[in-house]
Amino acid sequence: MDASIKFIFKTTINQINITALPGSPWAGKTKKTGRHVPGTLWPFLVYLYFPIFDLMEFRSGQGVIKEHTRFQSALLGRPVDIDFYLPTHVPDPAAMSLLLINDGQDLEKLGLLGMLEGLYSHHHISPLLCVGIHAGRERKMEYGTARVADYKGRGAKAQLYTDFIFSELLPFIHTRFRIERFREKAFAGFSMGGLSAADIVWNQAHEFTKVGVFSGSLWWRTRDKNDLEYSDDTDRIMHQQIKNGTYRPWLKFFFECGTADEEADRNHNGIIDSIDDTMDLMHELVQKGYSREKDIEYLEIEAGKHDVATWARAMPVFLRWGWGRSK
Repeated sequence: MDASIKFIFKTTINQINITALPGSPWAGKTKKTGRHVPGTLWPFLVYLYFPIFDLMEFRSGQGVIKEHTRFQSALLGRPVDIDFYLPTHVPDPAAMSLLLINDGQDLEKLGLLGMLEGLYSHHHISPLLCVGIHAGRERKMEYGTARVADYKGRGAKAQLYTDFIFSELLPFIHTRFRIERFREKAFAGFSMGGLSAADIVWNQAHEFTKVGVFSGSLWWRTRDKNDLEYSDDTDRIMHQQIKNGTYRPWLKFFFECGTADEEADRNHNGIIDSIDDTMDLMHELVQKGYSREKDIEYLEIEAGKHDVATWARAMPVFLRWGWGRSK
């Protein structure tokens, strides 16, 4: 048996320890009897003995296991669907990094499983546990900036969502995979999910090292753009947070925009707002002390749209940037 990572499920009542081994992901033995558990059987035993893993589903790819779990959040007052993408060959679990991804419901369409399989098979990235957090019906309330809602009151539950990440999800992940400490943690998201990721990483920087923002809703503002008193300099919430925040030298930033992300151009400078807002945020980061060359990566996709297909083109670039073997 090699030293690859094991999934261990225990209960003090039944004294069961079921282990998934590389090459036979779902096979294992019971601790009490030592008997082999058939590969098709043990996921059902886990469901029976561990009701917390509601609607648990598994899928194994070459070098990556995808696991779906429904987690009941007391803070959000709703079940949260979560997808885990776990590499199977990890000699040292402490060497594995963690990537949280908002809008996890889009990751299957994005093709993340196959993408990770390809990157691992070519040894392009180091071990990374990707966690896709599905958005709920109140996405526009749970995503946003935790300290300030936008001018329409959207993002009013962003602080609850942040609390969910730290008080419920991260402890669940550490317990679920029996990993006391990850090498590093990062957060990424698309559109409003990208804004949410940026807000959480910036304001909880002691927990993270990187953030990925794909077509981020960085226009998020305290005034309607049609308000006569609106100003880019004072009313964009994320920009103000950077401007008034503290420089944390360990943070790294990845931004992606498509040239066809949108058509809006509120200042009529010939550049669409999503690119303008992203470039302006990067400028604030540079003003804060971050290096444009060393700390910030910007990917602009020609004809890229505000859609999953475009983000699928950007994701491998992000993964290699953040966790490439040379990193």
